[in-house]
Amino acid sequence: QVQLVESGGGLVQPGGSLRLSCAASGIIYSINNMGWYRQAPGKQRELVAGITSSGIINYVDSVKGRFTISRDNAKNAVYLQMNGLKPEDTAVYYCKAENVRGWGTEGSDYWGQGTQVTVSS
Repeated sequence: QVQLVESGGGLVQPGGSLRLSCAASGIIYSINNMGWYRQAPGKQRELVAGITSSGIINYVDSVKGRFTISRDNAKNAVYLQMNGLKPEDTAVYYCKAENVRGWGTEGSDYWGQGTQVTVSS
């Protein structure tokens, strides 16, 4: 069984930084895309940043130049470094792993449990 475990959320002042981490557990052979999504109250979940297994990256326009996504394929992990945080970044952040192949899974997608990020003075 594959699980994604997130960490790193919290409360930070505007202009501050946080680093989110997400690691997939289980016997995993490969993961295609990995990404970070967020959902603010009353809004739809949106893709914040994504990274392919070969390292191709994309960001939503609102975080370009402030957030950096990275992954460690050996650890089946994805990270999100968030700098210059703004109140509008406040949301629950979820990691996602797509097309996961491993023991008991053949191409399924998985979500983390979510971690709260609050940007406020």
